[in-house]
Amino acid sequence: MERISILIAAIMITALVNSQNLNFTGTWKLNSSLSKLNAEFSFAPNEIIIDQKGNDMKVEKHSSFNGEDFTINDKFTLDGKECINIGWQDSEKKSTAVWSDDKNSLKISTKLIMGDGGEMSITETFKMDRKNMVIETFASSSYGDMTETMVYDKQ
Repeated sequence: MERISILIAAIMITALVNSQNLNFTGTWKLNSSLSKLNAEFSFAPNEIIIDQKGNDMKVEKHSSFNGEDFTINDKFTLDGKECINIGWQDSEKKSTAVWSDDKNSLKISTKLIMGDGGEMSITETFKMDRKNMVIETFASSSYGDMTETMVYDKQ
């Protein structure tokens, strides 16, 4: 009987651990040497600060473009509901964030209207590789497609 109780407890603990989502909270710095970035243009922020609590995730991305620093602030709910954030030049970004079935990755799908009236679709898949956060990004627009893998070290 004791063995059965121990077995049931182990199964319940395993189920509880497996049902919890990853938490990306922290300050993350880009590790260029481990990343696969485009040579001509990269979406990779130099630093990402994430505050994830329950069903909410705030993402603050610090980037540089043409010698100018800028910050992008996004808020997401992690339940697949549409979230609206401010995009490039005050455009509107519509995003959904959904956990994978195994809870080992978070996929954020974003659509935004570009200045020429075209649309850009961006998919970011957040996951952990040991101690590093990995973001696989795919962007598609009338200008073409782009794929990057960004690796971040926790600070």
